[in-house]
Order: sequence, then C-alpha cells, then structure tokens
Amino acid sequence: MTPTPSRRSLILLAVILMALPLAACAGNSNLSAPGVTVTVGDGEEPGQVSAGVQLLILLTVLSLAPAILILATAFTRIVIVLSLLRSAIGTQQVPPGQVVVGLALVLTFFVMAPVWNEVNETAVKPFTDGDITQQQALDRGVKPFREFMLQQTREKDLALFVQLAHLSAPSTMDDIPTSVVLPAFIISELKTAFQMGFVIYIPFLVIDMVVSSALLSMGMMMLPPSIVSIPFKLLLFVMADGWYLIVQSLVLSFH
Repeated sequence: MTPTPSRRSLILLAVILMALPLAACAGNSNLSAPGVTVTVGDGEEPGQVSAGVQLLILLTVLSLAPAILILATAFTRIVIVLSLLRSAIGTQQVPPGQVVVGLALVLTFFVMAPVWNEVNETAVKPFTDGDITQQQALDRGVKPFREFMLQQTREKDLALFVQLAHLSAPSTMDDIPTSVVLPAFIISELKTAFQMGFVIYIPFLVIDMVVSSALLSMGMMMLPPSIVSIPFKLLLFVMADGWYLIVQSLVLSFH
C-alpha cells in the first residue's frame, strides 16, 4: 500500500527528529536516511545557527519549560496556597483543579512580568539582533531570575545548600552558583506557602469547631459536621471578599 502524502510527511518528520541528537553529537557531519539528508554546520553568527540545531534546542527548552516554570517562578507558592484554601473550605472539587492551576498560572505571569520583560530587553532582543553571543545571552537571561529568587530566599536556606555543596562562604550573592540558589529558593517557597496556608486555615477551623460543638450539644452525632459547616465557610469567604484578599496577599508577598 502506497503511503499518502500526509503519512510520508509524518515519516519524514520522524526521521529528522531521530537524526537530530546524532547530528548534535557528531558535529559537522552528513546524516543520511532514505530520501533525507540532514547537514549540521557551524554558525559564526547567532542568525546562522543550523535550523536542525535550533529545532533540537527548542525541543530541549520545551521539555524543561514546565519544570522551570514550576520551580524558578512564583508558581510554587501560589498554587500551594490556592490548594490549601480549597482544602480549608472543604470543597474538594470546587473550584476544579484546572481552575486552580489556571489561576496560579495567570498570577504567576502577572508577578513575573517585570522579570520576563527584563530578560527580553537585556538578553533575547540583543541576541536576535546579533549584538551579543549565545553565552552572553544566557548569562544575561539568568541574572533577572537569580535576583528574583534571591529576594525570596531565606539566608538560612542559602547557607544550608552552600554547606551541603561544600563551598566556601561567598563574599557576595554573585558568588553563589545557580545550582545552590534554585533548591534554596524552592524550600523557602514551600515554607512561605505553608505559613500562609496555616493563617488561611484558622478561621475555617474555628467554624468547624463551633459547628461540631453545636451538633454534639443537640445530640446530632450522626450528622457529619462538614455538611453543615461548608455553607457557613462559603458565606464567610464571600462576605469577607476572600478572593480579593487572597490574591492581594499572594501578589504583595513577592514585593
């Protein structure tokens, strides 16, 4: 059976993608496949980088992007606080998980907008214009993220990973490698998120205790207190304009 044009295109794309890693390892070489030849050459200027290498770099970045988004930005703190808020109210499926993650992403984009604008102005645009090299672009692009992470990281957590990495005491923040800053930032974000979650839990816990005591005093021990307390917790959250307060606290906690 003769493959259709769409099938031949898919087969061709698959062969190219399988050949790219080999081309990256082999340097300047011609890789042959049935009806396909992929050539990887040297690029003296940023704009002359081989299209195959660009595709390989793009695929690598896309595979790492979710981890970078989750661990090196404000997403970790925001999504944990929103998840703890949903658990404190007691509505396990409302709002749905997709809404919680979506709201966390939107707030992350809002909080990280100044950082991404700085990366674009100092690294991306100069590189695409050919004014700086790829290594310079990487160094400039990492700097705004390092500054953001260091502002949110506790000195105790930094000292822990400096000690675990067997490094000498740094004289300045620039002397701390990114491999130390990133894990210290993550555990600092986790601690901050749980502290905020604890404060959020307190009023809802008080409502649960009052409802449980009232049901127990009325002898209604067979009625689950959570069924009665959820409407009161929702009423309290709405009357206090809870979403406004939570979002405001989350955004201001990064400044």
